[in-house]
Amino acid sequence: MSIFAVDLLFRNFEDLLPVALFGLFTVGAWWLLEQLAGGRTRTLERLQEIKTPRKPSSQNLLKEDPVRKVLEKTAVLAKPLEPKTQEELTRLKAKLSYAGFRGEHASRIFLAFKFAGLLVGLLLGGGVSLFSYGLQQKGLITTIAIAGGLFYLPDLAVWYLARRRQQEIFLGLPDALDLMVVCVEAGLGLDQAMRKVAEEMKDVYPVVAEEFALANFQLQMGRPRAEVLHELGARTGVADLRSLAGVLIQADKFGSSVAQALRVQSDSMRTRRRQLAEEKAAKTAVKLIFPLVLFIFPGIFVVLVGPAAISMMREMFPKMAGG
Repeated sequence: MSIFAVDLLFRNFEDLLPVALFGLFTVGAWWLLEQLAGGRTRTLERLQEIKTPRKPSSQNLLKEDPVRKVLEKTAVLAKPLEPKTQEELTRLKAKLSYAGFRGEHASRIFLAFKFAGLLVGLLLGGGVSLFSYGLQQKGLITTIAIAGGLFYLPDLAVWYLARRRQQEIFLGLPDALDLMVVCVEAGLGLDQAMRKVAEEMKDVYPVVAEEFALANFQLQMGRPRAEVLHELGARTGVADLRSLAGVLIQADKFGSSVAQALRVQSDSMRTRRRQLAEEKAAKTAVKLIFPLVLFIFPGIFVVLVGPAAISMMREMFPKMAGG
């Protein structure tokens, strides 16, 4: 009886071993996070608050403080992911700027999200692999695949947001230039025309309005116009906006007509947009071949040839068998 009890206990232990290992791994990861992220004492935090005072409202403090603490803790662990050179940091900031993230701590928060995705992928993938495959090589490969997918998920999200933002700027820029032409020909300066565009296009093309409003704000703060226009073209990653900035810089430098330069640039952008639409329309016939051959043509073939095939089977096969 005692041998049977020992055998039963041993079998239960084998069943609970994956659960125990997963729980031990989770507790160890959480302890490591607390140890590395909790290095700052409350005294240092208070000194930092006195050095850089902020005045958030009580509601915003209640809503954003827990999220900020979690991101700060994760950002401490994400230090190995930070760029090692200034060139890498510049490329990272440019990639985030294309997507509209231009905050002071945008790069650190982005790296914190990547590390959090890696940690969640290891925990989630490890749990799924232990319950599904146990301590096997297939489970390890599944864990690595899930962790790698969640690690690169922020990069994919930033790429998608940047692509959508650049598309919105590309589609709304000709209308913005037409409005700027009207404003300049009516007697307004370039700064006032940019402010008018930002105000009027806020509901139709909010991304374009945001970029022009930021450029106008920089001009009001006293920055040189050439520097502001160059940054306007560089921080979005849109080729048309960079060419527009170059044209405006040249017009301001040589004293040529700004309205004429804007009109020519608007016409060229509309022509390029029409050419891209015609190119996509020309590619449609080629792209339709694959769904036609794979999905539509088999159905048409069955409908047209099916009745004839059934008639042949009913008429010819009995006679062939009888003969």
